[in-house]
Amino acid sequence: MSRNRHPSESWDRRPLARRLPKPIPAFAGMTALVLALAASVVMAQGMPKPTTSVDRPNATGGEKLYVEHCAMCHGPNGMGTGLLGRRVQPALLEQRNNLAAAYVITAARRGSGNMPAIPRGEVSDAELQQIADYLAAGPHGAAK
Repeated sequence: MSRNRHPSESWDRRPLARRLPKPIPAFAGMTALVLALAASVVMAQGMPKPTTSVDRPNATGGEKLYVEHCAMCHGPNGMGTGLLGRRVQPALLEQRNNLAAAYVITAARRGSGNMPAIPRGEVSDAELQQIADYLAAGPHGAAK
């Protein structure tokens, strides 16, 4: 007599680990080789130096907050700059002359593309307004 099975019941009683396909050793070796080569290239070239407050000791207000909270991604060596460079020129936020303060605030709070949302616990509304006003007044010569 056949038993009606619920779709969640498996016909195969083996543990899940035994039912999954085994990894192909050639791909594992190739992946390790690619990662090793990438690491050696980065080591040979040296890691890019991020923009910090040490680079701009006289920065105040919105510029100081931008360097503190945003430049690690949106500075010359930041991942956000590289990603923005695919869509927008200039990619450096400080060199742009078309950023509205309201847009900066919305993009920061909601996130945009690969950029995560910035919570109020990390950057207060007052600090974000200073950063937005600084960027909206651009372009700025401090960005290199």
